[in-house]
Amino acid sequence: MTQPEIGVLALQGDVREHIAALEAANARAVPVRRPSELDAVDALVIPGGESTTMARLARTFDLLEPLRMRVKEGMPAYGSCAGMILLADRVLGGVEGQETVGGLDVTVRRNAFGRQVDSFEADVNVVGLDGPDVHAVFIRAPWVEETGPGTSALARVRGGEADGRIVAVRGGPTGALLATSFHPELTGDLRIHALFVDLVRETRSDTSKGR
Repeated sequence: MTQPEIGVLALQGDVREHIAALEAANARAVPVRRPSELDAVDALVIPGGESTTMARLARTFDLLEPLRMRVKEGMPAYGSCAGMILLADRVLGGVEGQETVGGLDVTVRRNAFGRQVDSFEADVNVVGLDGPDVHAVFIRAPWVEETGPGTSALARVRGGEADGRIVAVRGGPTGALLATSFHPELTGDLRIHALFVDLVRETRSDTSKGR
């Protein structure tokens, strides 16, 4: 199968890092800032950043409603940190009127681990990944308070006050949405991006069979 073309929402955050990681994981990666660019990709990564700012910019660039429609139609999407918040159906600790793209039947707590000074690193076991634990970087990170039917927890924090908190999930109407509280684009470990690229290929294959 040809390389999938995966967009990275390029309104704020670690755009270049995600593009580099996707290309290293054997995908074509392009920045997405306009609805026409969103229409052209097979899938989308929503990077870390500031979730309220990203949602506001998406509204300003006329991207928010097209994003919601593509996700509803089954487009694969991966959100890291703020991207997890934007993919969540429900947000705790958000600002008044905070908007999301939605699609993941989860309740996410914004800034759950604390402020910037409370950022930390930890090793987490991610379901479906071979090899050692993922060394995860958490920066003003959210966590998942609750998952709905059809959403699977892929990783949890071990130890400390946050022991057992969910920090990676997969779900959505077709199982094509992936989200992590942490930033794999900052560590050089390509396994999360490779997992997403494989998910995109599977989704494309399933769609082709259904035609």
